[in-house]
Amino acid sequence: MTAEFDVRADRGADGGVRTPVVVHVSGEIDIRHAGELESRLTAALSQAEPAAAVIVDLSNSSFCDSSGLTALLRAREAALRAGHTLSLAAPSHQMLRLLDLTGTAELFPLEPAG
Repeated sequence: MTAEFDVRADRGADGGVRTPVVVHVSGEIDIRHAGELESRLTAALSQAEPAAAVIVDLSNSSFCDSSGLTALLRAREAALRAGHTLSLAAPSHQMLRLLDLTGTAELFPLEPAG
């Protein structure tokens, strides 16, 4: 049984300039959920302070297919255009392998879990 897919964004509590926006993703990121992920990441980017980081917390997501990766790549491009950084926190072994096999690992800075 797989975990229910969910995406939620939290802005850091300190409220300071460049406070990161953390987007928590749970469940499988597959073709059924890639569109929702992309739209939620786009919304998070619009909430971020100028030059703030957007961190995608993948600690509760165990699977990502190519459509999910495409959503992340599109969000990364949108982040760069808006002057933000987009990084991944706690990606699963499967996600790291997908990034490595597709040659996209160097495009996403990695953050520690937590």
